[in-house]
Amino acid sequence: MEQQESDRLRVLRTAIRQFNRERDWEQYHAPKNLAMALSAEVAEVVELFQWLTAEESRQLGAPKRSALEEELGDVMIYLTTLADAFGIDPVDAALKKLELNAQKYPAARVRGNRAKYSDY
Repeated sequence: MEQQESDRLRVLRTAIRQFNRERDWEQYHAPKNLAMALSAEVAEVVELFQWLTAEESRQLGAPKRSALEEELGDVMIYLTTLADAFGIDPVDAALKKLELNAQKYPAARVRGNRAKYSDY
């Protein structure tokens, strides 16, 4: 699965590094702090959907969609920064995880079933 890092990920990672360096923020980016910040940003994504019905969550109006885009940007920044701290390519990690999930959840066996792999 080893692939070269995508150009867009490389550009993003470089831009984040530069942004943080210009502000001398690296000093605050211990992995535990990055993980907590990532969690907080994911919670802000969740908040956008809180109390919506399933159907409403699929049809966000322009203001909520814009807010979602902004929060997903924050999530991506913290995720990329945390991965960078450990030399992990998050796209590669996701592709590897998909391979593992394909083994745990073979399509022919689990199609339409939301149970955890340990429950079937």
